[in-house]
Amino acid sequence: MGRGPSIESRKNAVDAQRGKIFTKIIREISVAARAGGGDPAGNPRLRSAIDKGLSVNMSKDVIERAVKKATGELEGVEYEEIRYEGYAPGGVAVIVDCLTDNRVRTVADVRHAFGKFGGNLGTEGSVAFMFRKLGVLSYGAGADEDAITDAAIEAGADDVVVYPEDGAIDVLTAPDAFNDVKDAMVAAGLAPDLAEVTMRADNDIAVEGETAQQVVKLLRWLEDMDDVQNVYSNADLGEDAYA
Repeated sequence: MGRGPSIESRKNAVDAQRGKIFTKIIREISVAARAGGGDPAGNPRLRSAIDKGLSVNMSKDVIERAVKKATGELEGVEYEEIRYEGYAPGGVAVIVDCLTDNRVRTVADVRHAFGKFGGNLGTEGSVAFMFRKLGVLSYGAGADEDAITDAAIEAGADDVVVYPEDGAIDVLTAPDAFNDVKDAMVAAGLAPDLAEVTMRADNDIAVEGETAQQVVKLLRWLEDMDDVQNVYSNADLGEDAYA
């Protein structure tokens, strides 16, 4: 009977994944601070990035150092924002948002990923029109629908979506209103399980079997790349996609 991975190897894998998450958040903090200044009170994008860092137990010292590097108080690397668009197998639309210090390296890596899993890298604007940017506050199964709905309306949210399968709820906001709505929901005692500004497709495409598995492999490969911050798709994946 074979032995499973050792405690040390599992810990190393967790540490590596944690390191990737920290790297992505630090890059987002850097770009947000450079673009909108180092004061999160007047820079909603920076505030969201800092909140994301704190949610994964990033120290305040690490966050402060990233901000200072971005605003010129400390020497640091400048990152460029680039968006790539393309299609995964089955006609699934994919958006890949990157922060990089080497555009040539990043486009080569992204193009390789699409080709490796049967997709195609497209041109700018080829799929972005299928998505819209919005803030999402998510509540898990069994959430208090009435309380959340009332508080969300009072806070100025755009919509409340209830999923009848398990009672989970999403509160949707305009990107600019995201932090204000989130603050109001927390103040009402209704802190979300997950809160983020994201891209959502207007319509999803259902894929199954081997096609779905290839889509999952592509999305995971992209998400694991150091230069990639976020990956969005309009894939409606069945359970067998993760087989």
